[in-house]
Amino acid sequence: MTETNKTLLPRGVDSANFDRAIASFRKLLGDENVLVKDDQLIPYAKIMMAVDNAEHTPSAAVTATTVEQVQGVVKICNEHKIPVWTISTGRNFGYGSAAPGQRGQIILDLKKMNKILHVDPELCTALVEPGVTYQQLYDYIQERNLPLMLSFSAPSAIAGPLGNTMDRGVGYTPYGEHFLMQCGMEVVLANGDVYRTGMGGVKGDNAWQVFKWGYGPTLDGMFTQANYGICTKMGFWLMPKPPVFKPFEIKFENESDIAEIVEFIRPLRIAQVIPNSVVIAGVLWEASTCNTRRSDYTSEPGATSDAILKQIQKDKNLGAWNVYAALYGTQEQVDVNWNIVTAALKQLGKGRIVTQEEAGDTQPFKYRAQLMSGVPNLQEFGLYNWRGGGGSMWFAPVSQARGSECDKQQALAKKTLNKHGLDYVGEFIVGWRDMHHVIDVLYDRTNLEETRRANACFAELLDVFEKEGYAVYRVNTAFQERVAQSYGPVKRKLEHVIKRALDPNNILAPGKSGIDLANTF
Repeated sequence: MTETNKTLLPRGVDSANFDRAIASFRKLLGDENVLVKDDQLIPYAKIMMAVDNAEHTPSAAVTATTVEQVQGVVKICNEHKIPVWTISTGRNFGYGSAAPGQRGQIILDLKKMNKILHVDPELCTALVEPGVTYQQLYDYIQERNLPLMLSFSAPSAIAGPLGNTMDRGVGYTPYGEHFLMQCGMEVVLANGDVYRTGMGGVKGDNAWQVFKWGYGPTLDGMFTQANYGICTKMGFWLMPKPPVFKPFEIKFENESDIAEIVEFIRPLRIAQVIPNSVVIAGVLWEASTCNTRRSDYTSEPGATSDAILKQIQKDKNLGAWNVYAALYGTQEQVDVNWNIVTAALKQLGKGRIVTQEEAGDTQPFKYRAQLMSGVPNLQEFGLYNWRGGGGSMWFAPVSQARGSECDKQQALAKKTLNKHGLDYVGEFIVGWRDMHHVIDVLYDRTNLEETRRANACFAELLDVFEKEGYAVYRVNTAFQERVAQSYGPVKRKLEHVIKRALDPNNILAPGKSGIDLANTF
């Protein structure tokens, strides 16, 4: 071998074959876009999961700038049977970051494909490449004074709409169900063909970003959380910026209030009185984003006591649960809906409401308001200050939006986390009818013993929640195979039938969502 990694190779690939593939990549992309040295690969090997970095270390990384280059990469991968793990911006912190799903896979990094191809301020649509970030798109809109609003995940500025939507992420505006707002994909298939979903295959058509369905089977969803193709363009809908935006918070004093909170919110969400996803954030979530560290309150090992949680709640002027929502529209619309919300809260008989005028620029209200109004920020990365040490794994079960479900889930999660000496740092997100329960399993990755506990804890969370009929909707790459099992053998068999038809050489992200032709069913 030459200057390539002398010990790390993709599964089933020998060194001579790998060297030939690297030479072909260099000819196609240029030397500067083929990375094989250890120091070049460091950004692609950093993980926050509770497993050894070596399990998710790439053998190489390549960067492409055009669809034709992506096609060329796929051709080379097929010829040499090289597995390729594709990333857009690579900012999937807590779910696997930019690292490959399996050791030795090469990374196809699309961050240099970062063109905003089109924004229509009248139809409120956009078409972007994979490397476009939310901050980039926000700046584009602001510089042109377009009356449009973005929706994005919480640590938003460095993430991108294509990658987030492909992983079915969610946001905090009325357009927060991101895959629902997707309209038109361009996908490079494993054989190099370029497929456009919806109206995209019709020559001369201009409805690609306004009509999802086209003719015949609708296949967009098949490519999300999957490894059937490489998305190189995505269209989506943008929300028109409303004349009035009214964010508010409701603070509840007791952890036991969660069931009543959800019963209060659900009818307002279903009726679209409150049109955006409502966040119900626990005290430690909000304290962490205010840059409170665990060491400020206790140096004791293990989980934080309820007495200290109450002290943090008092010191930081937080609720045990902190509810964030917003109203959008004309002044008349907002006034009517505000009266409905406040009347419902009065009937509930608990909860203290806080408006923008009262909160001002205080955190965490400020960044929550920014999320709900489409202003990117990085405030929520403060979560990683709570324990320190760079360990984070998102656990995100879904349930019906019922108070009894949330009461049950919160108790189950807290008990399991505390058993392993970790804290419950969680929030509920009320969709139209569903409930995303988002928990950040935070731990000190520099502490080997705590890292082992975190890994055991995450595995147990999956087990105990599945026994109660709950499953997660996303997971980090270390637990993809385990979560795939939760959804049953029929689904898995079908997914592998599709994989064999579209990618018989198993080159596109083997292992993504548990789909890998090396495994038989």
